[in-house]
Amino acid sequence: MTFYPPAEIGDGTKTIDGKVWMNTADGGALPRELVKPLDILKDETVRRVMSHGIALSQQVSRFLCHTFEDIGSLEGLMAQEYGARLGGKKGNITLYTVDGLYKLEVRVQERIDFGPELQVAKVLVDECLNEWSASARPEIRAIVTRAFNTDQAGKINRGEIFTLLRLEIEDPRWQQAMRAVRDAMIIVGSKTYVRMWMRDRHDGPWQSVTVDLAKA
Repeated sequence: MTFYPPAEIGDGTKTIDGKVWMNTADGGALPRELVKPLDILKDETVRRVMSHGIALSQQVSRFLCHTFEDIGSLEGLMAQEYGARLGGKKGNITLYTVDGLYKLEVRVQERIDFGPELQVAKVLVDECLNEWSASARPEIRAIVTRAFNTDQAGKINRGEIFTLLRLEIEDPRWQQAMRAVRDAMIIVGSKTYVRMWMRDRHDGPWQSVTVDLAKA
């Protein structure tokens, strides 16, 4: 869990011999009267927004810590009372209020990487496409191209790889390629997400309670 510095970020100035100076990006300082009024206004705006944003981020971090602590306590009580573990095999949990108006979900998302078997899969897939030639559907070719092309970070396009696994193709080499893809999968870690939902009546649609700034 990340905790940020105190929300008080200062005004970026210092006073020397009764004169106000503004700190500059190169580590120096300028007399405040020499800084353009528009630059001062931008500085004040950024600091004001950042001050509120850092405080909000700290609040969200504390909220997540308390949430996991509460769920952990509930899991402990369940284990003590029934000798059972709360949640599914991977730690996924869904909890409801008695009136069915509020729902809390905890989802564990595994981070997957791919081993060298993926290159074997690519060779087999290419063999299939080359032999099928014109009979291969264009959309399959497009998916294969996207799947084995790396993104800007040099990572395999995981979404398209998983799309390949869902295609129902009976060619033995294709089946062998998909087995190689599955063998190539390596779980390198996981991340836990909390999602909250609410609705105004028991048979109404669920509405997400958003705490993600980008989605608010």
